[in-house]
Amino acid sequence: MIMVTGANGQLASRTLQELAERHVPALGGTRSPAEGQRRLDFDDPTSLDLSGVSTLVLVSAGYAEDDQVITRHQAALDAAVRNGVSHVVYTSLAGDGDHLGFALAHRATEQLVMGSGMGWTVLRNGLYAELFGALLTWTPDGVESAFGDGALAAVARADLAAAAALVAGNPTAHAGKTYDLVGAPITAVDIAESLGVAHRTIGLREYRAQLLADDTLLPFQPPMLASIATSVRHGFLSTTSPDLAQLLGRPLTDPLTVATDTAAAMRPDAG
Repeated sequence: MIMVTGANGQLASRTLQELAERHVPALGGTRSPAEGQRRLDFDDPTSLDLSGVSTLVLVSAGYAEDDQVITRHQAALDAAVRNGVSHVVYTSLAGDGDHLGFALAHRATEQLVMGSGMGWTVLRNGLYAELFGALLTWTPDGVESAFGDGALAAVARADLAAAAALVAGNPTAHAGKTYDLVGAPITAVDIAESLGVAHRTIGLREYRAQLLADDTLLPFQPPMLASIATSVRHGFLSTTSPDLAQLLGRPLTDPLTVATDTAAAMRPDAG
């Protein structure tokens, strides 16, 4: 049986949906399980029951400081080994992402996965096109960002979920492989043009000040978001790869359309 962790999250829930559409039996694991799901709380190792699971799709348990994320992942892998899981599929971060403020936890987890003794596949996911669109800020004159004219090899979340489901459904065919799952490069200027509005570039200092003044963000999030902005702005996240299209056997979802639709939905006057 396949288990997908973080079942209530957007990537995991979409992966479970993809598996269901392929008629592949799978179970969702989450700290707040709904009917048909199994309780799985990485912060409570006693809750980590992976009995009956042959393939674990370990969706990164981010949204915390590095030490907590790595501890969570180690607990999940320990449980997987203890309960006889034979293969783990880890959703990591694109190879270009080493400059990002949240890369360390991913790279450390990759090492844990590869050293676990289980079969493994690492899916190095690019940044979501949805995220790129959401990080543009609407102003009376259009949109603004700290991305400048830098490009991001953005990828639709749906394509990443489809890839995770495909690999989990036939893990032996992908054993010992690391895939770089990124899309076509797009820019904030491209998104603005698709929206039919102007794009204004702000400096990283101004952007960081905005982030630090946002009391809805957790302490680790402003540097994380600033690292995305400077990495895109200075051309470190634009490398493409054929891995995702080859895995899926079809053209990728257009990231510009996805990013534009996301930004449009966030417009203050959007109906």
